[in-house]
Amino acid sequence: MPDIRKLVGSKIRDYRKRKGLSQDQLGEVCGFHFSYIGGVERGERNISLENISKIADALHVEPKMFFNFDEPFLTPLPEEKELALEELMAILITKEATYIRMTKNILLEIFDTFPQK
Repeated sequence: MPDIRKLVGSKIRDYRKRKGLSQDQLGEVCGFHFSYIGGVERGERNISLENISKIADALHVEPKMFFNFDEPFLTPLPEEKELALEELMAILITKEATYIRMTKNILLEIFDTFPQK
């Protein structure tokens, strides 16, 4: 039987990376040290339900998503794309929600004007 801590930790890591956050950035949003986030992701920590909830809130997912083992893990992004998303996230993370929404709307307009082939 697989270790539940490693399964949940892998899901947390997957969602964190998809959001373009470093362990340090996620820890800052949740109020945890980056080493705690690393320990959780590696399955070394027996995380409490309260802390699962805090991490889920920070990642904007339902806590139950960390326990959905039937659904395969998200496909990893190519390294170049992941780095570009991390750069964009580093810029946006410091901005207010209004500016983030404005940025999203601008991007949608660009993508509508210049669709990918």
